[in-house]
Amino acid sequence: MRHSGSDEFNCTFNLNYDDGSVRELPFAGKNWWKWPILNWGDIRTPYHFEKYGASTNWNSTQIFQVSVSIPSRAALQSITFPQTANMPDRLHIFAVSMTPSVVPASAPTAPVLSVRSVQFSTRWENVNGQRAQAVAITLANLLPGSMATSTSASMNSKYEVDVIGEGLTTVTLGVVYRLVPGDQARFDVLVLNDNGTGNATVRVKDAQGNVVGTSEGWPIIPLRETWTADENVLATHEPPTWWNQAKYGIFIHWGVFSVPAWGPPHEYAEWYDWYLHNPANSSSETWVHHLDTYGPNIVYDDFIANFTASRWNASAWLDLFDEAGVKYFVIVTKHHDGYSLFDTKNTTHRSSAYLHPYRDFVKELMETAKAEKPNLHRGTYYSLPEWFNPYYFQYGFGVWPGGLAHNAFDASELEPYTGMLNITDYVEDLQYPHMLSLALDYGTEIMWCDIGGPNKTLEFAAEFYNNAAQNGYQVTMNDRCGAVPDFDTPEYATFASLSTRQWETSEGMDPYSYGLNTATNASEYKNGTTIIQTLVDVVSKNGNYLLDVGPTAEGEIIAPMADNLLAAGKWLKYAGECVYATDYWYQASQDPTGSFRFLTTPQTFCIVAFNKPTNGSVVVNAGGVVLPIQQGDAIRLLGPNSPAAFSDDGGLEWRMEEDGVLTIDVPEDQVDQVDYAWAFQVSYALF
Repeated sequence: MRHSGSDEFNCTFNLNYDDGSVRELPFAGKNWWKWPILNWGDIRTPYHFEKYGASTNWNSTQIFQVSVSIPSRAALQSITFPQTANMPDRLHIFAVSMTPSVVPASAPTAPVLSVRSVQFSTRWENVNGQRAQAVAITLANLLPGSMATSTSASMNSKYEVDVIGEGLTTVTLGVVYRLVPGDQARFDVLVLNDNGTGNATVRVKDAQGNVVGTSEGWPIIPLRETWTADENVLATHEPPTWWNQAKYGIFIHWGVFSVPAWGPPHEYAEWYDWYLHNPANSSSETWVHHLDTYGPNIVYDDFIANFTASRWNASAWLDLFDEAGVKYFVIVTKHHDGYSLFDTKNTTHRSSAYLHPYRDFVKELMETAKAEKPNLHRGTYYSLPEWFNPYYFQYGFGVWPGGLAHNAFDASELEPYTGMLNITDYVEDLQYPHMLSLALDYGTEIMWCDIGGPNKTLEFAAEFYNNAAQNGYQVTMNDRCGAVPDFDTPEYATFASLSTRQWETSEGMDPYSYGLNTATNASEYKNGTTIIQTLVDVVSKNGNYLLDVGPTAEGEIIAPMADNLLAAGKWLKYAGECVYATDYWYQASQDPTGSFRFLTTPQTFCIVAFNKPTNGSVVVNAGGVVLPIQQGDAIRLLGPNSPAAFSDDGGLEWRMEEDGVLTIDVPEDQVDQVDYAWAFQVSYALF
């Protein structure tokens, strides 16, 4: 499907059932094109026709594939498409395919299994010193959802899955413990792939070792060992398993913009240099602030001398991140002002290594993290364009024009671009070497580009991926490098529904800014409730959450940010099992009221309540979808004093009605011990 209009498209389909009921199916889509940040479709064409072929739109065109769950408690009669005739957006649907439920003639005695997809991925895990390829498999139970409470119609014991074929050896089995009618399970089977050829067969075995299902004809694709600068090759790359499981990271916006550290509401403070010059008159609040605070004779580059990092302690930062519960960090190495925090060598000396305060901050942070926090994965943000670099002028576009800035208070004067060296070509001589250095010299695991535009990203990605593979680790790259993205990166945004493509939303602790803004009141920073509920919401829809801090020019993370991060970290210490390494629930990410989020692991199901339970119970209505909970399962509220998983205390009392509505009885003293969100973890009983 393709849609035209704004970048994000939200609409609702109506599912009409033969019992007269109607269920709304929310849908979130992406635009058919976007530049310079990419929208990356499953089908990509160099152009498309308009006006029934009368004209050609030469923008590259994206067509997306979306998989959604249709509740099957009753027979589906029809689907009503969204009404967009009077809207600026249009939704173009090229094909729809549906898998019908299998309705047995009598009461089922076993699940009806279907292997929905098998993908020989580019991900791998180290198994006994060998790289085992991850084969991603989706397994469905095709019985209708009306049978979801039936134990005989469900998988309720340990089923194992292997993959066989020429050149394949399964070394780690896929395991499924619960699969109710109408649901799907996603898991990896790890195989040694010795240049396998032909087609593979997937086998499903029950707890007694009996083969209860096979699926043949899945093309074997060997694990890629070498990457070339070919878009078709690089487009197969995926985020590594560690990134998929991490869920939560810290963004760090720190640089010369941390000196003025100011912006009006609804503007990024790190864009100070741009808004000072655009427009360079009293209609710009930043221009007025600068004139009133510093006077007309101070230019942006004068702030470099005040970027001291005098109180910066890399270990203190990393301790904070670790206690906050994040699993990776991404530091801004160069923002649009062109001032870098790493050794830029002979490309430019507009860098903290050659200008004040004469330190390589990226090196210090990376090396400290490796030594003290090896559990934290390390990433680097890099802006491809620069606002006022003269060498970017030939490539300039939009609000990244290139060319020296005119003095904001005397347009007849040009401002300096301190540290600039003579080069021939911005992309070839500065941007590309910088990106390679961050990959090869600094060992970044995440290349988090910004803006896109002209680039040598195909060449870079091949080097990036080959270097990582040769050194035994796996890396990833976002959608702002201008080509071949692994994941999407909306800003200050969440989705109304599940996105099966990998994505990561980012936003600041500040309500409007990534860089520190001293105009923001302490009470406005995200508190524990906002952090945790946003994190859980994003994860339930298959995303990661990258939360930003803006340190001071001296290198400190101010108390309102640090304290709220630590508060959220306390919750993650006792409830993180319902966040880290979880997967989205295929049937629903949330209930219709938005009060609950649902997540899964192989042996558990999580219900996270955003409203504090009252009167000793909580009632969960997933909107006609039956939760995958069956008699014998144990439910516990994750809290600072909650019993260990799979303990013999039996857990909380619970009951489920015929319509799938779940009621959990929970003592108020347990509820009162928990802050921000209430994570109820269901441990599956195995038969």
